[in-house]
This record gives sequence, structure tokens and C-alpha cells, in this order.
Amino acid sequence: MNRVAAMLIIALLASCSRQADQTTPPPQPPETTGSPAAPAPVDQGAPTDAQNEPVVPPAPGTPGGLPDDRTPISEAPFTPTSAQGAGNVMQVYYALIAEGQYEKAWHSWTQGGQGSGMTAAAFAASFAQYSSYNANIGKPGEIEGAAGSLFVTVPVQIYGRRKSGEEVHQLGEATLRRVNDVPGSTPEQREWHIFKIDLKP
Repeated sequence: MNRVAAMLIIALLASCSRQADQTTPPPQPPETTGSPAAPAPVDQGAPTDAQNEPVVPPAPGTPGGLPDDRTPISEAPFTPTSAQGAGNVMQVYYALIAEGQYEKAWHSWTQGGQGSGMTAAAFAASFAQYSSYNANIGKPGEIEGAAGSLFVTVPVQIYGRRKSGEEVHQLGEATLRRVNDVPGSTPEQREWHIFKIDLKP
């Protein structure tokens, strides 16, 4: 090999070396650790549930409300056999229903609960459609007697909500009965029990 050929080979090798140094390496994928990042959640606002909103009954004297009877009610102690005692029975009755204590409420009816026309199980099942069931109690009427029994009517205002979300508003009255204080009557018979409840649809 002559000197000129050797110099050409050396120049060619140097040129290839410079081209190799100037070649850009292929991009490497970024290093990742753990699971891929989840997409950012979309802000849809605070959740609302109208079915959980309390139901407000109409005020006394307004359509759907109890009578606006402004006669002062005596705050003196009352006996269980008085008209106010009957009103107290209704207060307890609806409080038990609101708390889901249906069997205790059922026993508020005459004949140990049978006066409701339902068994205890059927009575409880009749409230399964409601998410809330409440009542306001009005001023009891005058006690009236008939054939050894005493009766009194108590205005009631039902308000609540079905599980479907529909509000419930009903007006009516409850009639309570107790046996007069006659010989042979038992203490339980002389207590007020629910005889019937008439509610307007």
C-alpha cells in the first residue's frame, strides 16, 4: 500500500467517527413508577337528595292545617281518663310509629290491637312505604257517652314522605273509646284506646 492510499483510508475513518459522534440517540421513554395516573375527576357539584328534606305541615288555620283554635289549653295536670288524656294517647301513638315501634303502636287500638282491623304484622307492613311518618295532634273534643262507653274525637294532621319521594299530607280525626267506670270493668278497659281513625285522602 502506498502512502497516498494509507492517508485516504485514515481520512475516511476519521470522517465516519465524526458522523457517529454527531448522531442523535433515539429518545427514551420516560421512567414511570406505579400505576398510570387516573384522569382528574370532574366536579359535578355537591350531591343533593330532596327525599331527605323534612316535610313541613301546613300551619293551623290554613288549607290542610289543623283548626286554628286559640282557646288556651289548661296546663294543670290531667287525668289519663280525661279528654286531654285521650289526646296524649294519640301523641304517644304517632311518636311510636315515627320511631318504627309498630307493635307498641298497634296495642294502642281497642281489643289489644285487633280493633285496627289488622294483625300486628300487617299493621307494621302498612308503614313500609314511608320514609317518614309524623302527626300533629289538635285539641280533643268533648267526651260523649253511649251504652256504658265513653268516646272522644281528636283532630290529627299527618305529614311525611313516601320512599318514592312523594310528600304525604292528610287531615282527619281519631275517635278514642274507653269503658265507663262501671263495676266489673278492668283498669285496661277504662283506659283510652283508638276506636277508629278517619283520614281524608
